[in-house]
Amino acid sequence: MKKLLYVAFFLVFIVIFLYVNNHWLVVSKYEFESEKVPASFDGLRITQISDLQDALFGEQQEKLIAKVKATNPDLIFITGDLVDSNRYDLERSLQAARGLVKLADVYYVLGNHEVATNKVNVIYEELSSLGVHVLSNESTVIERDGERLAIVGIEDPLSGRTTKEMLEIATENVPPNILTILLAHRPEVFNTYVDFGIDLVFAGHAHGGQVRIPGFGGLFARGQGILPKYTAGVFEEGTTTMAVSRGLGNSTVPIRIFNPPEIVVMELKKK
Repeated sequence: MKKLLYVAFFLVFIVIFLYVNNHWLVVSKYEFESEKVPASFDGLRITQISDLQDALFGEQQEKLIAKVKATNPDLIFITGDLVDSNRYDLERSLQAARGLVKLADVYYVLGNHEVATNKVNVIYEELSSLGVHVLSNESTVIERDGERLAIVGIEDPLSGRTTKEMLEIATENVPPNILTILLAHRPEVFNTYVDFGIDLVFAGHAHGGQVRIPGFGGLFARGQGILPKYTAGVFEEGTTTMAVSRGLGNSTVPIRIFNPPEIVVMELKKK
């Protein structure tokens, strides 16, 4: 009888553990301090979500929307894989977009899963109709009190161009010497972002390494292989800083371990 109780307790623990690691939203907060941050943008708060992949957080995505709202965002960035090509359900992801656009200006770039659906145009049209700013290898400049910063977005390389080619196109009209923020899906090409002198990058794709060992990091990520370098957190090289989100959903591997879904908040600070 005792053995059966131990087994039952263990199974319940595993179910709770796996549920928490797939549904318990956590918020990671960082600061980006630079002399290039305009004084009027000092304190600007950017909330990033990535790799939703048709996951569901409450009815009509209400838990996700509420969690993002609680971060008090000035801007919201979606860095790809809003849908999952293996179980495509655009409406479920649009539920999140409908709620997010009511909170702040939302900027979006696609990931490899959107490309794999062969429905990129449909996804772009639906998001644009909701008021989402879709950045398809292009840039936009936002202004406060006469000061400016640039937001650049590139598509996933699966769309047919290399990261270098897309950055050349996207940054062509960026004014010189202003803070440049990049939305990109893949973190493994960090060196290319560094070569282009991008100031701040937001990326996802790695799913936190799927299984994380506390104090060590993720075990595997597509595009990086075993023991990947860029799975979560903030990385710096030269004048470039990159924030990598662990993402929200799953795809081929349906389980996260020591790796709960993550929302990233980055606050800009004038140095």
